[in-house]
Amino acid sequence: MELQMATNEDTGDKGGVWVLDQQLDQPMDEEAKRLRNMYREKKFSTLMLLQLGFQSLGVVYGDLGTSPLYVFYNTFPNGIGDPEDLVGALSVIIYSLTLIPLLKYVFIVCRANDNGQGGTFALYSLLCRHAKIKAIPNQDRTDEDLTTYSSSTFGEQSFAAKTKRWLEGHALVKSTLLILVLIGSCMVIGDGILTPAISVLSAVGGINVRHSQISNEVVVLFAVVILVLLFSMQHQGTDKVGWLFAPIVLLWFLLIGGIGMFNIWKYDSSILKAFSPLYVFRFFKKGGKDGWTSLGGIMLSITGTEALFADLSHFPVPSIQIAFTCVVFPSLLLAYSGQAAYLMKHSDHVHGAFYLSIPDSIYWPVFVVATAAAVVASQATITATFSLVKQALALGCFPRVKVVHTSRKYRHQIYIPEVNWIVMVLCIAVTAGFKNQNQIGNASGTAVCIVMLVTTLLMILVMILVWHCHWVLVLIFTGLSLIMEGTYFSAVLLKVNQGGWVPLVISAAFFIIMYVWHYGTVKRYEIEVHSKVSMAWILGLGPSLGLVRVPGIGLVYTELASGVPRIFSHFITNLPAIHSVVVFVCVKFLPVCTVPEEERFLVKRIGPKNFHMFRCVARYGYKDLHRKDDDFEKKLFDSLFMFVRLESLMEASSDSDLSSLLDQQIKQSGDGLFGNNSDPYSVVDLSIASGDSIVPADSPLGANNAMSSAHQATSQAEIDDIEFLNNCKDAGVVHIMGNTVVRARRNSKVWKKIAIDYLYAFLRKICRENSVMFNVPHESLLNVGQIFYV
Repeated sequence: MELQMATNEDTGDKGGVWVLDQQLDQPMDEEAKRLRNMYREKKFSTLMLLQLGFQSLGVVYGDLGTSPLYVFYNTFPNGIGDPEDLVGALSVIIYSLTLIPLLKYVFIVCRANDNGQGGTFALYSLLCRHAKIKAIPNQDRTDEDLTTYSSSTFGEQSFAAKTKRWLEGHALVKSTLLILVLIGSCMVIGDGILTPAISVLSAVGGINVRHSQISNEVVVLFAVVILVLLFSMQHQGTDKVGWLFAPIVLLWFLLIGGIGMFNIWKYDSSILKAFSPLYVFRFFKKGGKDGWTSLGGIMLSITGTEALFADLSHFPVPSIQIAFTCVVFPSLLLAYSGQAAYLMKHSDHVHGAFYLSIPDSIYWPVFVVATAAAVVASQATITATFSLVKQALALGCFPRVKVVHTSRKYRHQIYIPEVNWIVMVLCIAVTAGFKNQNQIGNASGTAVCIVMLVTTLLMILVMILVWHCHWVLVLIFTGLSLIMEGTYFSAVLLKVNQGGWVPLVISAAFFIIMYVWHYGTVKRYEIEVHSKVSMAWILGLGPSLGLVRVPGIGLVYTELASGVPRIFSHFITNLPAIHSVVVFVCVKFLPVCTVPEEERFLVKRIGPKNFHMFRCVARYGYKDLHRKDDDFEKKLFDSLFMFVRLESLMEASSDSDLSSLLDQQIKQSGDGLFGNNSDPYSVVDLSIASGDSIVPADSPLGANNAMSSAHQATSQAEIDDIEFLNNCKDAGVVHIMGNTVVRARRNSKVWKKIAIDYLYAFLRKICRENSVMFNVPHESLLNVGQIFYV
């Protein structure tokens, strides 16, 4: 085995990456694959799947389950003229639930989750791993060795390879794809505003159904009070009451299913003829424009379907499928059929049809459960909104906001104060402004329909690049999806002036914020890449860097994963001294849901040893959080010390000693230094293990027998290096951050000046500073100002 030092030709970085020129045997290759597959494959017993399916009811299906509260009223706001129209509408509802939530989402789209995460950004991240379409190209080849970084290969002449080259070769296509993702995400935020409004208002509307003397203003006031309480309690998280969600939603489904069966038996069992697809054809043939317009109300029967995918969380897909097919789907079919049976005998009761069809003896218990289910459904959409904003934040598509982790047990439970209060104000404004379900329903239908269309377009690429489906299957899926969703979209467009404009306005505002922030971030990254400091210039300064090296460690934060940032040259040319040890820290987010703690940090040495310069890349997924109790600084230094130890041992160990050392480290860490990479010529970052899979900095690299295999001279050199780093650490750590101001050039176009000089500058001014996001102590922070013209 030959040990070589690899040099980064672009940056001059040395000593950070070692290449093991060794042909690994087949057993090691299979073992690496087995370890990676163990992480990805999660085996669940039947009992566990049933338990998870029960729990998923309270998280995933609340929004979809509360739709029977308002669907028929929004479908026939002017009353039911002909009973055949009611049968046709029920038939359309039945087959819409069958084709879109059941077949498309539960059995197809949910399989496209990103390690358990759903939603538009999860699909986009999945695509970013299979094609180079990410706008900020900060990924490295070593990132692909992560256990959570799954990608696939395909033949050069395959349809998938041609599609990939087409995507990567056209900047306009990549920009269009990002715009689609942002539009879908903004519509999800809009749905997060509208769903609590219509769900809670419809649920509490049961008050004046039985007591007509109570005015609608009182109902609206009651709904607003509930919404204020709901949003005000978000900072507490759902840990204490979350266990109630699943029983409440299960009880709700059992109630609406049971009431539906009772109504079918009592009023009109012939309504079951709506299960014949013939009545779908009759509905469109007879209804004309009025029938087409009523599709906007029928669309509400499948609202919550996109939230189903966005709220996947960590529930395995089989548990989602069991819950939907065994509980949700039959309960919804019975509920809608029961209401239709009641309306066949009471066609003038379409307003408040759900509550009027409830038997008197259980009216108020059902009202209480309905209100509780509406609150649970609202909570699910609010949580989905927080999760989506967190994903957008990680991918550079949202201004920096405070993200609070509300649970120590569940990583996905977060709270974002700024977003919470904005959504609350807008939700209350919609509820108090419209005061009725009809217009809010039109608005909600528009948002959900657009999200579904975006998901369909993204799924086309997932089927090609990730699943490698035959183009015929892709064509069938695309054709059926676009026919159904395009039909609904054409119907909701007819109701834009009846409330459908609300999500368009809200989404447009969020889209401008997200796109302008992303545009400014990309421009700033591009200018930093082009203005990197030459390594030859750094080496020409000598070990002292032309300054006085004072005791201490300087952590220079940069967005660059390679090369020396311009901020460093700006720093050393304006100040007379620099710290004895300089570490360039790059915190970057990858298109994966999470990065395991033991694979978080990568450390390199920059320049010769006597320069005492390092680079540490901290990698995060879009679900990972910087928490105050994470002790980021300690983990960074642990990784740095481990790097120095491995570097010293590798430099002086003989072939046999090094092989023994590597084998022992592999056994200790489980994953080994190879980071689960099956490539026999893989590049090994010396900090590939950190956190749990390495021995802490104060331990002599595991066991004494591993140390004894190294040369005594190496041990002394290692001790000296570690002692030097510890002394510098004790002398003080300073966090150096660039306060970068981005401005448009004088000859820039007007729209660019508006975007950069006004909108982006305003967003940077009101958002949180990087130091706050990284939990940097104020007393150890040093800001270095610089201006970039783009």
